[in-house]
Amino acid sequence: MKNKLTAVALAAFVVAGTAATAIPASAATAKAAPTRCHTADLKAGFAMGEDARPEMEQTEKQTQAYIWFTNKSTRTCTLSGFAGVDMIGAQGTDGTWSLARSSKTPEKMVLGPGDTTDFSINLLPVAESTPQKEKFVPAKFLVTPPNETEHFTLKWPFGGQILKQDGATHPGTYLNPVGL
Repeated sequence: MKNKLTAVALAAFVVAGTAATAIPASAATAKAAPTRCHTADLKAGFAMGEDARPEMEQTEKQTQAYIWFTNKSTRTCTLSGFAGVDMIGAQGTDGTWSLARSSKTPEKMVLGPGDTTDFSINLLPVAESTPQKEKFVPAKFLVTPPNETEHFTLKWPFGGQILKQDGATHPGTYLNPVGL
């Protein structure tokens, strides 16, 4: 009988020791790291402040437009990388232009509920007198958050036209990573 009690006590000790090793006490109190933001967690739009508006009336240099993402969920989430941006043109010959990415390195952005981050799009505007086949007239932007497949449809509010370089290796119109 003594051996049977010793064996049961030893088995209980081994099980208890194994359980303590497999699930450390700190794991119960540790907070889970935020996961990525999904399209449903966000809202998006063009930055409209005076200093955020692209200078579409000038044609001497690049200008920038900014698109923001705001976390509308009740949880903290992260965004890292490049948004997907497809411009839909207003002219029948424009079609859709999927913007190239810059060479900048993305950083992870942590967004608490209500927090906002943005990204910029470098644009190369051209004069209205530029031949139609050389210009792209933006109408809508399909904006997909990083690592997502659902997009937002944003109406282009700034007017103007962009030098059409949708087939160029290094176009003057391209996007930068979220947060930069």
